[in-house]
Amino acid sequence: MGQSSVRREGTGTRGGVPPARDLGWDESLYADEGGADSTGDARRTDGDADADGGGDRNSGEGRTSHRRKGPRGRGRKSGKRKILRWTAATLSILILATAGAGYLYYQHLNGNIRGGSRAGGDSGVKKAEPNALGDTPLNILLIGSDSRADAKNVALGGGKNDRDRKPLADVQMLLHISADRKNASIISIPRDTVVPIPKCTAEDGTPYPATNNRPINETLQRGGPGCTLTTWESLAGVYIDHWMMVDFAGVVSMADEVGGVPVCVKTGVWDKSNAVVKGGSGLQLPKGTTEIKGEQALQWLRTRHAFGSDQNRAKAQHMYMNGMMKRLQEQNAWTDTGRLMGLAETATKALQVSDEIRTVKKLFDLSMQLKNVKIDRLTTATIPTVAYPPRPNEWLQMVPASADKMWAMVRDDVALDKNGDKDPGKTATAKPKGPAAAPPGSLDVTVVNGTGTGGRAAVERRASSIASTLQGKGFTEAEASRTPEPRTDSVVKYPTSGGDQAKSDAQSVAKALGLPDSAVRADAKTENITLVIGGDWREGSTYKKPAHEAGDLPDGADDKVDCMDVYSVYKWDGKTGKS
Repeated sequence: MGQSSVRREGTGTRGGVPPARDLGWDESLYADEGGADSTGDARRTDGDADADGGGDRNSGEGRTSHRRKGPRGRGRKSGKRKILRWTAATLSILILATAGAGYLYYQHLNGNIRGGSRAGGDSGVKKAEPNALGDTPLNILLIGSDSRADAKNVALGGGKNDRDRKPLADVQMLLHISADRKNASIISIPRDTVVPIPKCTAEDGTPYPATNNRPINETLQRGGPGCTLTTWESLAGVYIDHWMMVDFAGVVSMADEVGGVPVCVKTGVWDKSNAVVKGGSGLQLPKGTTEIKGEQALQWLRTRHAFGSDQNRAKAQHMYMNGMMKRLQEQNAWTDTGRLMGLAETATKALQVSDEIRTVKKLFDLSMQLKNVKIDRLTTATIPTVAYPPRPNEWLQMVPASADKMWAMVRDDVALDKNGDKDPGKTATAKPKGPAAAPPGSLDVTVVNGTGTGGRAAVERRASSIASTLQGKGFTEAEASRTPEPRTDSVVKYPTSGGDQAKSDAQSVAKALGLPDSAVRADAKTENITLVIGGDWREGSTYKKPAHEAGDLPDGADDKVDCMDVYSVYKWDGKTGKS
């Protein structure tokens, strides 16, 4: 069959492809009536032979059979073919160039991102079990470093004498996104709060011993952001999926990219040195609401003296975070390509992240987890603190009961706000499946006292007491361990190698004591069933899960304010430059 007949019938190797005219194209621009040779020379005249030497130009066979329309027809058709070839070639180059540029830009963004190990030590905390729908909460630790390692940071936040000092974690916030992705919370711990810091190892292999008498901002010096994450996991009993860290220069660039965030002060403020207190952020704002960005945003986030305390600084930081979240949603930052590209370029240069999210795609996927959280479902809170007795004028310590309550709400995925339809923490969990548990008397169970957490001493003989309880319930091989294992939440661990049978056996232990199935965890290091009695079960022979309602925060934790108070010394009239 001649080539022209193939084209007229619309068949060939790509059967089923609609003619271009059906797609709104002018088919005559690229398919001449006689099926012109797509590789031939458009300058060929009526007297030229076919390129392949086939067909008699007077015989009516082959491609030359349709070249009898005269010079005008030939010129018009060949001109169209020439235009088409140039257009097709140009489009091909553009498509390939764009694809190549897109790939190179993607690689460029990936190259911007700095990373580091997720954890700096072993907290013993495992990821939460999925709910009945297979979803788990997402926890991200946000760290603000006071590094002065380069000239930009020195210019923005300190003297050259600090350039060689290891950075401190001046800002620390846990971003918790619920399993159903409908609510989120940001929880802060003031930087000068003394907490137990576990043993950590820096990425260069330098070991740091555990300590109980240093403030939490020093965790960054004792093993990097991974150590800060491990410390938070140990305090909260909550598995933290990732960390993100930004320094002074990064805050400025991100603030510029967002384009301004509204903040409010009840009076004018000027955070500057005075006769009593040296230093200050330099923040200078008039009374009322101001949109801040760049260096002014950094000054707002660093201001402490003018707001009176670290706790109040956390309030100001949370005001900024709420405003930024609202601004990003107003800008359609998750769907507007232009905004995404700008944010991606800036964020990848500004942020350092844990290694498992060190790609543009993973960071984008992570950001998408927040896009459906409404502003009235984003709660900011600070762990309540009091003065630390050995150094009451410098450091703080957490209020144990308040901290325990907040950590329990995060662990159980109970919303910190009251604006939801229901409490996701009460979502039904899937019924356990697997083989029947072995007889209680045949199970070796080790009971460990882990109640010494949150700055409180361990309850004496707690492991022996619960071991006796288990023995009375038929677990005659239960024994108390003399080695403590402090942890916030109570768990029943079973050896991973034991599979489903070991899991069922551990569940039977949990059920006997009133512990939920979510407390049963596989552990590769455990040789037999091990019950660790955590700080959430300091008394009683049966575990009673604390009843937490959505939004039921302890006093002093909810720190959302519409406008910041200004300490009297730092009030500014906004006109004369006098405070």
